[in-house]
Amino acid sequence: MDNQAEIREFLTSRRAKITPEQAGLPSGSRRRVPGLRRSEVAALADMSVEYYAKLERGNLAGVSPSVLEAVARALQLDDAERAHLLNLAQTADGSDVLTRPRRRAVRPWTPHRSLQWVLDAVTAGPAFVRNGRMDILAANQLARAFYADVYTTAGNQANLARFNFLDPASRRFYPDWDQAADVAVAILRTEAGRNPHDKDLHDLVGELSTRSDDFRTRWGAHNVRHHGTGTKRFHHHAVGDLTLAYEGLEMAAEPGLTLTVYTAEPGSPSEEGLRLLASWAATQEADTSARHL
Repeated sequence: MDNQAEIREFLTSRRAKITPEQAGLPSGSRRRVPGLRRSEVAALADMSVEYYAKLERGNLAGVSPSVLEAVARALQLDDAERAHLLNLAQTADGSDVLTRPRRRAVRPWTPHRSLQWVLDAVTAGPAFVRNGRMDILAANQLARAFYADVYTTAGNQANLARFNFLDPASRRFYPDWDQAADVAVAILRTEAGRNPHDKDLHDLVGELSTRSDDFRTRWGAHNVRHHGTGTKRFHHHAVGDLTLAYEGLEMAAEPGLTLTVYTAEPGSPSEEGLRLLASWAATQEADTSARHL
């Protein structure tokens, strides 16, 4: 991905999101651009207009942390956006060569058996490991049942982003489809900033951009986010509606991978739904085993 274009589009899009009122500036009249002017960002960041314009053209190589912090503060970036800006700056000056995760071998990654033991020990909710491209790399039985629609279509390649944008079943699975789509793209955009040399990610983004207008529009918004905890709604074809909380844990032993566990509020209909899903999963697995005898 073109680093200068990424920087330019990211900073421009953040500047367009802030109104003068939000920045504590008079709104005035006859404004020709959405959000703040370059001169206003420069003033807020305590730098010359010429210097800020250079940064916004994509020239972050050699920029000091204090300057990056001043820009982040002026643009009111959140934690995820600040981290993304830092990643873009590291790529610009080449320092990401030392900090980016080591590229994995071509052979498919398989979980260490102890990791699979950990996943299998989680019996009350779906638990799975994904990478920043949203490939599901390992899962417990309940997660495989939970994401049955993802696994059913071979073209999804066990990838949650492909499922979200290319599989019509996702519209049923995610009642809040637009929100799920926004999150998926923000995760991919964050990964692109953290690991800009990932060819598989480039290929995925290219595929989704070509095949999905919904993806292409969202990708152009340059939104990023940290996806650690929250609540989501789902509709599973076998057990119906589920409202689940989730926790995403970064794996210290495998940089770039996230262990996610979904759970339901104790005593809720969704907890009963997960119990039904576990029973359904056990039945499906027994039927599969019987067919192979």
